Formats: sequence, structure tokens, C-alpha cells
Amino acid sequence: MARTGEHTFTPGEVWLDIDGNSIQAHGGGVLYDKGTYYWYGEHKGGKTCKTDTGMSRVDAIGVSCYSSRDLYSWKYEGLVLPAVQDNPAHDLHPSKVMERPKVIYNKKTKQYVMWLHVDTADYRLRSAGLAVSGKPTGPFRYLGSIHPNGLVSADQTVFKDEHGTVYHICSSNWNSCTIMSRLADDYMTPSGEYICVLDYKKQNAGKEAPALCRRECKFYMIVSDCTGWSPNEASYAIADDMVGDWRIVGNPCRGDGAETSFGAQSTFILPVHGRRDAFIFMADRWNPDDLGDSRYVWLPIRWDGEKMIIEWLDRWDLTFFERRH
Repeated sequence: MARTGEHTFTPGEVWLDIDGNSIQAHGGGVLYDKGTYYWYGEHKGGKTCKTDTGMSRVDAIGVSCYSSRDLYSWKYEGLVLPAVQDNPAHDLHPSKVMERPKVIYNKKTKQYVMWLHVDTADYRLRSAGLAVSGKPTGPFRYLGSIHPNGLVSADQTVFKDEHGTVYHICSSNWNSCTIMSRLADDYMTPSGEYICVLDYKKQNAGKEAPALCRRECKFYMIVSDCTGWSPNEASYAIADDMVGDWRIVGNPCRGDGAETSFGAQSTFILPVHGRRDAFIFMADRWNPDDLGDSRYVWLPIRWDGEKMIIEWLDRWDLTFFERRH
């Protein structure tokens, strides 16, 4: 991907921070705050091993944060939520799972609120963890975990709509449905209002890895099928309202590699600040033999009416969005 001093993205290549180290921000999301982008993700720089069931894992290290003003060059801000080493019962012990962290800022409370998937190594806990900080670069204080609205929560993200309402979105019921849960004004507790969408029984869905954006009064959500570390064909759904009817449209990817989402899995849709209709599809190209060497696939999204289109580019930059208008 982009190197220090280079203003290009090269999807699937090793992406180094400004100190020359490989970026460790897997399953991540990006927060834009006061002219700076903050990229939060899983640090998987430890040894990859196999569980008793044959699943690849790295002992939990923590949530990394990187900062950038241009989206190309990133500064490592450290582990903003580290694993808890000395308590095997703690949600954040290295023997546990810390995945898909997303951070959102609450103007009323002046708190940066992090939601993440916390779990046991056998993925039977399926809880949503919560942490807060007064600064985007942390440290974040862990508050504990919940089953939002009494429902299990696996792959997850958070999303703020045009009215400032924030939602927690997660795969639930063993990935058989996706839960849209409106959060209270503090962004830290479910309001009790939620719906189940992409229900497996109704739509043959069974999806995970949700990533959302809003464009021209429509909401879009990219999801993947459930195939572990192996890539699969992405789908996207459209709705007029976050808690309305979501209809699955199809695969947004086009061209060679589209059937496996270019060998990657969705994690976030990044709106580029100050550019109209500019969204970046963020995905992870997982390497189950060495999870720390999993790569990042960032590609621009283009639109044909309501259709979302993601095409492979070996190299691109943000002028892509200028050329589309």
C-alpha cells in the first residue's frame, strides 16, 4: 500500500507506517476528527497458532491506533486498548479475542467511545465490549461487555446517521441475522430499539463483517458470507431507513477476483472528508498461516445511480474521485 512520502494506494501490498513498520490495524475502522483520521484495528503481530478446532489465532495483543492527515501516511499512536495480562478471567486477557474495534465521538459527553467484539477462543461468548477515552489516541478505559438487547454479538460496527443517531450493527444468532440496534444518547448503552435484518430464514442471508455508508438518502451495507478466514463473494444491501427494510442487491465487486472480494473481507466504508460521493471500501486480506502478515485492500467505490461498484486497481490515489465528476 502507500509508503511514506508516496501519495498512492497499492491494495494487497505491505503497508508501512512512517517509522517503517508494518501497520497492525486489522478488522479496523477510521474516525475523522478535527482534521485528522484515526485508524483503529486489531494488532495481530504475535505468533499465529492453531486452536483445538484447527482455527488460526494470535493471542490478543490489543487495539492499535494510527493517525494521518492525508490517508496515505500513518503514524503509530500505540496500543490504545492493550490486552490485560494478569487476569485470565478478563475479557481482554491474551487468551481471549479482541476484534473489529470501531470508535465514534460523542459531542455531548466529549468522550471517544469504542465498541469491539470480545470473545473466548472458541467464539462461544459473542459479546460486545465497550471502552471510552477523552482523547482519540487514548488510552481507552475498558468498561466491560454486554449482549446488546440480550442478543449475542459477533462481527460488529457502529454508524451515525444524518440525524446524529448512532447504531450498533452486529452479526447475531450464530450469524443467521444482522441486528440494527439504536444506541442511547451516551453511545454506550442500547436504547432498546432494534430490528433484525438480512434474516437467514427469510433471505437466505447468514452474513458477517458489516460495513455501512449513507449516500443520497439511501443506506448501504456491505457484508460477507461466513467462511472463516477464507474469502468469499461479498454482498451489499440498500435501505431507505436504518431500521427499515434492507434488500440484498448483489455483489458490488466487478472484474477478476470479484467472486472472492479480491481475496479480502469487508471491515469499514470510509467517507473521505471534503469530497462529495467519495467512499473507500476497506477490507482485510487474511493470511491464516501468519495473521500478522494479513494485508489491507482499500479500493474506491464508484456509483451508477443507486448501484455500488468496486473494481480492482493495482494503484490509485484520491484524484480518482475528482475524475468521476
